[in-house]
Amino acid sequence: MCVQKRWVRKVITMREGIHPQYYQATVTCNCGNTFVTGSTRKEIHVEVCSKCHPFYTGTQRTAAAKGRIDKFNRKYGVKTEN
Repeated sequence: MCVQKRWVRKVITMREGIHPQYYQATVTCNCGNTFVTGSTRKEIHVEVCSKCHPFYTGTQRTAAAKGRIDKFNRKYGVKTEN
């Protein structure tokens, strides 16, 4: 008795019509900087980018922190040396 098995390779393709369109998106920052990246949206607006973020630029805003420190010192009676 000879049994012959047939191996059938089934080709699976991606379904059409369910995937979003992929665009070359223009990203615009509040500082005015623009750059191009890939996205499902054509335009993206962001508040902070690598050109204006303090972590990337190395600058820090100490004015707000200084005001909070002074408020803390006044509240708890800490004397600062000038």
